[in-house]
Amino acid sequence: MKDVLRPVLELTVVFPGLLLAYFPVGSYLKLSPAKLAAGAVPLLLGLCLGGGLLCYHFGISTAFSVLLITLTAIFLYRRTLRISLWKSGTIALAVCAVFACLNSLSRAVGTAIVIRMQLPPDKPWFCFGACIFYNAVCWLITAAAYYPATHAVRAMVEDDNFAQTWYVFWVLPMVFILLNLFMVPRYQITLQTGRVLQVYIVMSIALLFLMFMFNAIFLLMANSLNRNARLQQENQFLSMQQQRYESLKAAIEEARQARHDMRHQLNQISALAEAGDLDNLKAYLAKTVSRIPDLDMNFCENRAADSVVGYYCALAKREGVPFCAKLDLPQVLPVDEIDLCLVLSNLLENAFEASLRTAPARRKIAITAYVHAERLLLVEVENAFDSAVHEKSGVFRSSKRRENGIGIQSVRHIAEKTGGASTFTHQNGVFSAKVMLCGEKQPPETADSTTELYGKCGK
Repeated sequence: MKDVLRPVLELTVVFPGLLLAYFPVGSYLKLSPAKLAAGAVPLLLGLCLGGGLLCYHFGISTAFSVLLITLTAIFLYRRTLRISLWKSGTIALAVCAVFACLNSLSRAVGTAIVIRMQLPPDKPWFCFGACIFYNAVCWLITAAAYYPATHAVRAMVEDDNFAQTWYVFWVLPMVFILLNLFMVPRYQITLQTGRVLQVYIVMSIALLFLMFMFNAIFLLMANSLNRNARLQQENQFLSMQQQRYESLKAAIEEARQARHDMRHQLNQISALAEAGDLDNLKAYLAKTVSRIPDLDMNFCENRAADSVVGYYCALAKREGVPFCAKLDLPQVLPVDEIDLCLVLSNLLENAFEASLRTAPARRKIAITAYVHAERLLLVEVENAFDSAVHEKSGVFRSSKRRENGIGIQSVRHIAEKTGGASTFTHQNGVFSAKVMLCGEKQPPETADSTTELYGKCGK
């Protein structure tokens, strides 16, 4: 019976491995955990039983079955997630690297059991006791990794500030996988020669700890870099708010001076009216009205979004670009404020730069943003353009440099991260960007606090 269970137990470590891989990406599942388990568990269990029984019946190594089940698990893992191939592939490789180190350690334990029990040297690499040890240590590692995987690693997965990090991180687990495969001797009897087994055990444990150490260092460095990038973004938003405050302060000062001069202006108007000089009276009134500042600077109740839109509104007016904003955003949003500000700033910056390259008579920027169904935030930005739009397979090329546009990619990543969507169209000289952000449902006390629709159109 043990000989039948031995290869099956060696293959069932795919279950703790797949569970560990899902810990950091639980919020990106395409279906519920119950439906995923109902479909994946019978499939993988059938593969483990079938592969184990075939290996026992024909007396062959489990290497091919391990490879087949691992590739099936990785394919299943990739198809059930809504994240990029780089992220899901790197996480899968990292889990494979951990289990490769545990496999080497279990291989050494199996050889030690063979020596101690004086079993024939032609026994399989994993005896029954080694398979029990292999499964036990895999489940223990999975349980121990639950908290860091669902907190620190998940935070790095959800942070899009350094998406390029995932383009290089896969090298580290791949190196450890290859090192563990390189360490495996061709024959089991090699480990029973001299002190080779002791060296093999030390090297297996050393590789395992080195991998944990490198992963921890990399995680700390990535979190530090992401935190710095987050602070830079917040500083940028604070700078926008400061400029917005200065603009409001200047407008308020102009209004205060206008009120102060109102008495003298009324006296002048009265004198012109008594003299019957209608032409000079009309000219004086027109001049007086033109000096009254436009204080229509409030777009919505949310201060962060109001500051970003106000900043680009001021830039547009300074360059003579018609700017129309209709915002219905409450003070408390169902989505992360920084995510919304990144979307607004990227879209408005692209619209403003495109407007500067457009004929003055055709320039325009229009933005609409509002909360729908208490947990959806919809944003639409339209602008006219004259230059060519370079697009290939949904990817837009930057107009400032020979590479893909970063702003639109960032907006897409943020929308996908929240479970939303984004579309970008261009036709008849108008570029349109529509973004949907998904968030948590608003609290009851703030759900009815949305502002009335503001329509601010200025030139």
